[in-house]
Amino acid sequence: MQGSSTLYWNFFYTLEFFGVTVPLSEAEQVPSLERVQAQGNDESCVTFVLHEEDHTLGNSLRYMVMKNPDIEFCGYSITHPSETKINFRIQTRNGIPAVEPFRRGLTELVDVCQHVLNTFEASIKEYKEQKDAAME
Repeated sequence: MQGSSTLYWNFFYTLEFFGVTVPLSEAEQVPSLERVQAQGNDESCVTFVLHEEDHTLGNSLRYMVMKNPDIEFCGYSITHPSETKINFRIQTRNGIPAVEPFRRGLTELVDVCQHVLNTFEASIKEYKEQKDAAME
């Protein structure tokens, strides 16, 4: 496929079973992310293919990327209901490489998820402390 490159993220190449991390063989390794670019060198219009993902990541990431004022278009599609693959398209203004808002969107999404997790865990801790205090 012309203009296609594959980005490999090594941390996706492990499988966790009951708390035991098992590295996958090269035959089992599937790239988690591919970058597909149309002919030419326009870095501002790129499609990223995310494997083993669905609407949960697609819509959340689209929302985070669209908050950036330099984004002209951002959208995603799932190729077929039986496939777990997302085509995530980004077009930017002013020649900004599309990979920059993609990375920024991922980073911001991780930050939001971490905040939600921290808030949830703090609420559980507070609830348990109140419950223990009421039992005494």
